[in-house]
Parts: sequence; structure tokens; C-alpha cells
Amino acid sequence: MGQKIENLSDLELFRILKNQDKNSEQAFTEIYNRYSPFVFAYCRRFLFNTQAAEDVFQEVFIKFHQNTSKVDEMTNVKGYLLTIARNLCRNYQRDSHTSVPFEDYNNIIIESRQEDDELLDLIKRAIELIPDDLRELFILREYDGMSYTQIAEITKTNINTVKVKLFRARQKLKKILEPYIQDISNI
Repeated sequence: MGQKIENLSDLELFRILKNQDKNSEQAFTEIYNRYSPFVFAYCRRFLFNTQAAEDVFQEVFIKFHQNTSKVDEMTNVKGYLLTIARNLCRNYQRDSHTSVPFEDYNNIIIESRQEDDELLDLIKRAIELIPDDLRELFILREYDGMSYTQIAEITKTNINTVKVKLFRARQKLKKILEPYIQDISNI
């Protein structure tokens, strides 16, 4: 192997991992180092719970390692890891019943008014209240900066459906935040 492991492409790293050669452990470590911050941030934003995100995050890389023998070619490691993370986050939510119904958005209560921090906190809470499928797309687009095409690929959804659901997510957030924004404008 002439190149340093850090200089190899994802495809080359995956091939080393799949073939289980002497550099497999290094290849896995390099993939982990490249994508672990991104995967953890995704899990945390999706679940809004650091402990749960840590648990799911660890499982993502375990599943990735277990599934390498089942996948012939890996052209998008980041997308594959996000797909695993998405499925595990959804399973976690389903199994723990942590999702908040949209109808409860009136229960958002803000105790103090520390301008920017309060608004950010309110936005985070509002995001928690939108339906899971809309929240996921919103996070991928607005927090992770993914294109519509990338989101469609990860979620295995038609690109037009992604656009419509993102529009709906923004509309729901606007509706949730509207009373607060009106309150601020009256000050």
C-alpha cells in the first residue's frame, strides 16, 4: 500500500474494509474519523437527547462495520452512514415513544427573555414539535446544508416530495412561532 490511509478515497477505504486485509482496522478508523462528528450531530439534532444520540451513534458504526460484507460497492459512505443513522433514530423514537404531537405546540413556555438564546431555544423546541418526517428533512436541509438531491437519496424519497415536505415543515414552524413573533413585535 503506497498511499497513507488518510489520503485514500472512501471507495478505496471501503474496499480495504470489505476485503478484510491487514489494513482493515485502519480503514475503519479513518472512516470513523471522517464522519463521526457529522453522524453524531445528526443523531443529536434528530433525537434532541444527547444520551440517546450517543447510544444510537455508537450503533451506527457497529451496523456499518457488520454490513460491509453485505454491500458490494460503496460509492457514498457518508450517505450510507446517514441512512443507517436515520433508521436507528427512527427505531429509537418508535421504541421509546419520545415524539411530541404537533397539537401540543401551544404548550411552549419560555420563562425568561434573553433575546438570542431565548429565540434559539424556542426554535429548537418548535422543531421538536413538528412531525418526525418533516423534522428530519428540515434538519438535513437547514442544519446540515444538504441539497434536495442529497436529501432525496438519503431518505429514498422523490425530490419533489422532499421540496413539498420542506415547505410544510417551514409552514408548521411558522405557525408554531407566530404567537411569539407577534409578541416580540408588540414590544
